[in-house]
Amino acid sequence: MISNKGLTLIELLAVIVIVGILAAIAIPTYTGYMVRARRADAKTALEQFRAAQEMRRAERGGYSVDITELRTTWGVPAVAGDYNVGFLAAAVLTANTFTAEALPWNARQAGDGSLLIDNRGTKTPADKWAK
Repeated sequence: MISNKGLTLIELLAVIVIVGILAAIAIPTYTGYMVRARRADAKTALEQFRAAQEMRRAERGGYSVDITELRTTWGVPAVAGDYNVGFLAAAVLTANTFTAEALPWNARQAGDGSLLIDNRGTKTPADKWAK
């Protein structure tokens, strides 16, 4: 009696197709998860930035326009994971208003864009803050 052990070409191709379909579903899901996880670092840093500004305003009567003061005195981070944290470059800095920005500094997060928070607590873009 002859026994056939092994796989046929059709069986092997079926397995390859199934693995390919699973990879096509899993890889984008994982990538999206990693982008959101890295974004969480930026959100935390921006919340720290806003809290530091509020503490500074309560203590000294106005918001700081000096990023060095915020970092050394109030503990605002310069970098949060894949984001640089600082004042929005296009914003006018006064003792009554501020806008902080977390700007991606590397290619893997660059497509995500910036996150912003201002003195009123407005978080933009809202869809990225919600996720």
